Amino acid sequence: MTRFSKDFKRRSARVRFAIRKSASGKPRLSVFRSERHIYAQIIDDSCGKTLCAASTMDKSFRASKKSNCDAATRVGTMIAAKAIEAGIKEVVFDRGGYNYHGRVKALADGARSGGLLF
Repeated sequence: MTRFSKDFKRRSARVRFAIRKSASGKPRLSVFRSERHIYAQIIDDSCGKTLCAASTMDKSFRASKKSNCDAATRVGTMIAAKAIEAGIKEVVFDRGGYNYHGRVKALADGARSGGLLF
């Protein structure tokens, strides 16, 4: 049995296709969420490498216990800080198959408030 449904995979493919059409050489901010944690990474699709990543699993993050949306906002600001440190200012947001709501939206808002443009 697969973890994700056919509808989720179809949504993911549709979002990724739209991103490839409009990316124009920008790296992609990809989001993955599980029931407990949320992960974000900035990927350069031209060479297939992860440029920077942040998640609720980071050691600097583990000390504080907050609600899921607060944690997602904090992960967004962490990924923005790492991206700006790496010289990345503009990205394309890849929500995967997830709806732009709740933790995914909180992560995007955190990344925007951290200084990323998308």
